[in-house]
Amino acid sequence: MARSKSSGRWLQEHHKDQYVQRSRAEGYRSRASYKLLEIASADRLIRRGDIVVDLGAAPGGWSQVAAELAGDAGVVVASDILPMDALAGVHFIQGDFTEESVLAEVLAALGGRRADLVMSDMAPNMSGIRDVDQPRAMLLAELALEFARSTLKPGGKLLCKVFHGEGFDDFIRALRAAFASVATRKPDASRGRSREVYVLAREFRG
Repeated sequence: MARSKSSGRWLQEHHKDQYVQRSRAEGYRSRASYKLLEIASADRLIRRGDIVVDLGAAPGGWSQVAAELAGDAGVVVASDILPMDALAGVHFIQGDFTEESVLAEVLAALGGRRADLVMSDMAPNMSGIRDVDQPRAMLLAELALEFARSTLKPGGKLLCKVFHGEGFDDFIRALRAAFASVATRKPDASRGRSREVYVLAREFRG
């Protein structure tokens, strides 16, 4: 099937992208790694020994960074409905974490411990129709928050991708009810034209 002009332009732009080129040169799984690296550096997000859960982890860019920052004493549990190649220091579980059996595997991997950080870079397959895409994206954010409420330790953090639009303000209100501090971040590696932002919620009330 011939590529459309728009998809051809996207591929051309993608290959020229500085973060795509850096990820290849520096051995990261994806350009998304640099979004997490920037937020982690500015906000001291992940410390040595932290227990981290990465939702929607494939292809592993965020899990890779988390494992590096948490170190050998840390624990990184990753989950995605898509397959993901193995990463040192990361326990990967394939499946939908909202299903009981998959959630049980994630909890087993945590070994009874509560997480210091839950992070989600999840996004739906975009149709280009905002009235369809926005509710799907907000549902994923809400699922990440629900998971965080059940797995974070008091004082823990949630980092979650969201998109400006319908449901955004309600989601922020829900975060403020569960966390003492809520802020948004737009890292340099996030494409300027994208509506995505990252919400960092800290000091989980438990």
